[in-house]
Amino acid sequence: MPELSVDVLLLLALVACAAGFIDAIAGGGGLLTIPALLVAGLNPVQAIATNKLQACFGSFTATRFFIREGLVSPWQQRWSVIATGLAAAAGALALQWFDSALLVAVMPYALIIIALYLLLARKVGEQETTARLTGRQFNASAVPAVGFYDGFFGPGTGTFFTLGYCQLRGMNMLQATAHAKLLNFTTNIVSLLIFILSGQIAWVVGLSMALGQALGARLGAATAVRRGVVFVRLMTVAVCIAMSISLLLKN
Repeated sequence: MPELSVDVLLLLALVACAAGFIDAIAGGGGLLTIPALLVAGLNPVQAIATNKLQACFGSFTATRFFIREGLVSPWQQRWSVIATGLAAAAGALALQWFDSALLVAVMPYALIIIALYLLLARKVGEQETTARLTGRQFNASAVPAVGFYDGFFGPGTGTFFTLGYCQLRGMNMLQATAHAKLLNFTTNIVSLLIFILSGQIAWVVGLSMALGQALGARLGAATAVRRGVVFVRLMTVAVCIAMSISLLLKN
């Protein structure tokens, strides 16, 4: 593992703070943290593993805030959490045998479609609507599908969860974001446990970034609640576009 100076660790913590703010509102914080870890000298596997460590602190902080605001109940969502965790574990294991190159190629276009949809359908997520799927149906389809995707690949997971809750469970964008963050925390924890077993985590780097990540996530969650659903939707559009550009440049 590379030994980094205090100055570099401080810069990484600041990057993590910005990422935590963005991630709590719309997802996509890894767009900032993973490149920063690579620039700091970690290899790709170490960067992804260490990113999961610091991301857990951010997703936990944001989830805790949303719970205290009454926007999501872990007990009521326990079956969603279980389905997500099992699917994320399966995705992480599947990654050992299958190539994610196809997902890397397709994902930018999927994110662009989501961004265009949210821009054109301006009423999406502004208020609660009639659910198209029951909780049981949702937990048996969309939840494990996105959970598996996060374990297998990852970018845009929070966005997919949020859109699923809006369109299939009839939630407004703020409620959907809160529920998405709970499930994203679940996938982060499952992935982290697998990476701990692999021995690829740079602990000093990850824990340094965790401080910034937690602060940014707390500020981001509070901003989402204060600014409301329209702000969350616009942030989601911006993150979708940014992730699309980032993935296209890597292809």
